[in-house]
Amino acid sequence: MDNLFNNFYEAVAVILFGIGFTTLLFHRNMIKKIIGLNIMDTAVYLFLAAKGYIDGRRAPVPDGPDASRLVTDYINPVPSGLVLTGIVVSVSVTAVMLALTIRLYRRYHTLDIDRITILAKQEKYRETDRE
Repeated sequence: MDNLFNNFYEAVAVILFGIGFTTLLFHRNMIKKIIGLNIMDTAVYLFLAAKGYIDGRRAPVPDGPDASRLVTDYINPVPSGLVLTGIVVSVSVTAVMLALTIRLYRRYHTLDIDRITILAKQEKYRETDRE
């Protein structure tokens, strides 16, 4: 139990990922699927940030000519850079998914993915019957 409290942020990230994954897997609504994917993204960013932070160390930002600081006094900046890059990509992907969802809704008047699939197949069969 003590180990769980030491890794609290990692445990929360795993729980959030599970919530997002089940939302993505079990809901038929497109907006809920997008929300589930965003929850999963957030869980990954939390996990990376938690793994990149080391208690008692400083950010690797130079604050003057202090050459007495050792490399081991700083945290690794790579996880922070990955999180920032991931957030930018996630916002872009979410915007594209929402735009496509709006187009699907305008065409089929529903957000249910099963209903959209049925309507798209019916539309395809009507087009092949005309030819």
